[in-house]
Amino acid sequence: MSGVVGVLLAGGLSRRMGGGDKTLRLLGGRPLLQHVIDRMRPQVEALVLNANGDPARFAEFGLPVVADSVPDFAGPLAGVLAGLDWAAAHRPDCAHVASVATDAPFLPMNLVGRLRDGMERAGTDLACAASGGQPHPVIGLWPIRLRDDLRHALIAEGVRKVDQWTGRYRLATVDFSADPVDPFFNANRPEDLELAAALLAAAP
Repeated sequence: MSGVVGVLLAGGLSRRMGGGDKTLRLLGGRPLLQHVIDRMRPQVEALVLNANGDPARFAEFGLPVVADSVPDFAGPLAGVLAGLDWAAAHRPDCAHVASVATDAPFLPMNLVGRLRDGMERAGTDLACAASGGQPHPVIGLWPIRLRDDLRHALIAEGVRKVDQWTGRYRLATVDFSADPVDPFFNANRPEDLELAAALLAAAP
């Protein structure tokens, strides 16, 4: 979509999956990350992957890889900031970043458009997704103009919770149907990956 960079958040420690890069676990014969890329690529001007450690392990995906600029695994807000900084440096024509989790293989194909429509209709600063009335704070649309505010909150104030920061601004919450499959289903544990495989196999 015009004016939006997608940032794929893979900077966590994946403790519940037993460590390692859960986004490289296979689902239907392809890495989780590839499912996310395929769903997001048509929706944005460019994609960037937020991941820490050796970027070479993601070389096959052909994406720019940016690490957190805030140390000690500061959580998803640090990944959002990395995406905002990358967009400001490399895509100054884009005004927003859309962030998604890389363990969510069923993301809506109209996610970015609906987030932007929701934000514009409500006249808000930010937008986040929800499904079945449950908000998903890391699935959101972020204006690049707020990146220095976010940096200050992370570094000077120690803010770590997404909703603690977004609560300072006007936020539109855009609800998506969770029927027949929750589009924000995320594979946190090995048994979640098994369920995702069953859902994928049952998809029309």
